[in-house]
Amino acid sequence: VQLVESGGGSVQSGGSLRLSCIASGKPFDGYNMGWFRQAPGQGREGVSAINFSGGSQFYSDSVKGRFTVSRDNARNTLYLQMNNLKPEDSAMYYCAATDRYDGSWTDLSPASFNYWGQGTQVTVSS
Repeated sequence: VQLVESGGGSVQSGGSLRLSCIASGKPFDGYNMGWFRQAPGQGREGVSAINFSGGSQFYSDSVKGRFTVSRDNARNTLYLQMNNLKPEDSAMYYCAATDRYDGSWTDLSPASFNYWGQGTQVTVSS
């Protein structure tokens, strides 16, 4: 499956952005999906994940209550609505897909995901 992110940009603290990730190549509803981010000099961090049907969502503590993950399987698209953004949210954001169904991906570990997009940059100024 190929993944292409969009929607990144520069916003002020407290602002909002909506990221999108369009999938192609394989049936989108066969994959559990995730959002990750990586700031310069830091490791890749799991932000959120959603199961193949969209019925279950998972969030890191750092974004819980501010970010919402969703998917539209008819449009082969994954979304991340980001509200009340903070400077520490600044990073390159990646969407990822996994064909694992053992639940290991729900811990938002990058190692559990095997398909990755190229990323979209989010910059939040104070």
